[in-house]
Amino acid sequence: MSLDIQSLDIQCEELSDARWAELLPLLQQCQVVRLDDCGLTEARCKDISSALRVNPALAELNLRSNELGDVGVHCVLQGLQTPSCKIQKLSLQNCCLTGAGCGVLSSTLRTLPTLQELHLSDNLLGDAGLQLLCEGLLDPQCRLEKLQLEYCSLSAASCEPLASVLRAKPDFKELTVSNNDINEAGVRVLCQGLKDSPCQLEALKIWECGITAKGCGDLCRVLRAKESLKELSLAGNELGDEGARLLCETLLEPGCQLESLWVKSCSFTAACCSHFSSVLAQNRFLLELQISNNRLEDAGVRELCQGLGQPGSVLRVLWLADCDVSDSSCSSLAATLLANHSLRELDLSNNCLGDAGILQLVESVRQPGCLLEQLVLYDIYWSEEMEDRLQALEKDKPSLRVIS
Repeated sequence: MSLDIQSLDIQCEELSDARWAELLPLLQQCQVVRLDDCGLTEARCKDISSALRVNPALAELNLRSNELGDVGVHCVLQGLQTPSCKIQKLSLQNCCLTGAGCGVLSSTLRTLPTLQELHLSDNLLGDAGLQLLCEGLLDPQCRLEKLQLEYCSLSAASCEPLASVLRAKPDFKELTVSNNDINEAGVRVLCQGLKDSPCQLEALKIWECGITAKGCGDLCRVLRAKESLKELSLAGNELGDEGARLLCETLLEPGCQLESLWVKSCSFTAACCSHFSSVLAQNRFLLELQISNNRLEDAGVRELCQGLGQPGSVLRVLWLADCDVSDSSCSSLAATLLANHSLRELDLSNNCLGDAGILQLVESVRQPGCLLEQLVLYDIYWSEEMEDRLQALEKDKPSLRVIS
């Protein structure tokens, strides 16, 4: 438990009646209340509701991973419906909320003009529940900026209501719809809503949503239209090399200012790495590339190294875990670590590296001209002699962490 005068933060604790009685006065005064996975019951929700009614300081309420159900959530929300409530962040992730409970949530959104973030992931809302939720989000009193809807059993049918919300909300900044079956049709509708919207979107996350290269075309149009977009996460979609090509061409356009791209597990091969290499060499905004779990192999990694080795490269973080990389790539990686002055973190976990390849990396990393701060090597096996070398490296270079 973390506790100070402003914050009550408890995780994974079964609360006895005595402990609960001790906490109730704090619920009435803390700015931040987090009760994560604490076995809360419907009866406890009534206590929470009463406490929130007399807490004008509340800015954040997090009740994730408690089996509140629709009745419990309804009870808690009643505690927020007071004129003095100034809550900014509400998390009901994994709280057994269903579509039936979204009507009350929708009504509550109309009375909370200060609410900026709403986290509803891991609840079975379904399309009907999402429709109800969007009716509340469309109210002029609702000024939500960030919405998380991961694992909410949504289909493409939910995307038109969401698109309507995006069009109506100029303050909207972040949308997460990962792990829902919205597929290409839904992505197209969402992307059109984003293109039409005056919002300055900063982050869009569509993990495992059934997107292919065709959907990449729609996403690229959003990238062109929204210079504000800094983070795009598309992991677990079968974009393929054609999708990679479309993304990279857009990243090379002057209006695209994306800073973080997550394309882990996107069915890429070495064939797309020349496109990414051009981005790494020429793009002046991209700082983070998560491209793990793609079959890039040694040929692909060598292509990436060519881009990273260029004087204008600005990338700071590169994930290459589980990319079928072997020792034969390490000479290129080692040379790149000396030539590149922006890269601070490199992840090579779960690749077929041995002592010979790691030694080449160590020899570069130990040089004063190498500015790498974190080298991640999970699930890679080396000799005791190499272990001693790595420990000595960290001792000689305190600015470096080798994580394994």
